[in-house]
Amino acid sequence: MFGFNRVRKAAAVATATAAAAATALLAAPSAVAAPQPIVGGTTTTTTAYPFVMQITDASQNQFCGGTLVSPTKVVTAAHCMVGETTSGVRVVGGRTYLNGTNGTVARVSRIWVHPGYTDATNGDDVAVLTLSTSMPYTTAKYVSASQTSVYAAGTTARILGWGTTSAGGSSSNQLRTATVPTVSDSSCASSYGSDFVQSDMVCAGKTSGGVDTCQGDSGGPLLIGGVLAGITSWGEGCAQAGYPGVYTRLTTFSNLVTTQINS
Repeated sequence: MFGFNRVRKAAAVATATAAAAATALLAAPSAVAAPQPIVGGTTTTTTAYPFVMQITDASQNQFCGGTLVSPTKVVTAAHCMVGETTSGVRVVGGRTYLNGTNGTVARVSRIWVHPGYTDATNGDDVAVLTLSTSMPYTTAKYVSASQTSVYAAGTTARILGWGTTSAGGSSSNQLRTATVPTVSDSSCASSYGSDFVQSDMVCAGKTSGGVDTCQGDSGGPLLIGGVLAGITSWGEGCAQAGYPGVYTRLTTFSNLVTTQINS
């Protein structure tokens, strides 16, 4: 079975150097990561993408990404939130650098994980966080249930995150971004077999590899036309030829997300 969730969790890695301490990492559970963050991408800022959130532990060590869809609601991946508690999670907005101190830090008052979630390769990989205080940043629009045509093969999508820079190594200190083409369902199924659940997932990446999300990018956005259309979920390694990144197909869960936003 495939299933390298693109998440870094558990305790921060201790280090003796000040530089490493400034970008404290979270240990990977068992995933095998490729050596770049947002592989093939470029640096960017939260000024350019104000709705991109860091999801951190209580000490503000980032382990996932998320997307602000209302002042108090953040969409992320279910696999980021399994085993987490509201007291142990923070959401950080407006902070381009992991070792920064600027921006807004919000506590989480509620974690909603899709009730059908068991594993990223089984689908239902979506969660919504309710913040205790409002974020003062521009929110992202997200796809409606009827906008399924946005995933047409070859459509340009944008990915963002602070993913790892080496296998088992450190995260990118600065937010990064890249563009990738969406992949047809048939091609994705050829890559991943029965682990690709067409109703719940969409693939994006170049056939030759080289551009992808990676470990630490989980929960972050897949934007199409500037609108949130997917959630970074899983993949075979990172940026491998023939194995595109797999994202939660948000149209399938749009109505559930709306319910959570209105709750």
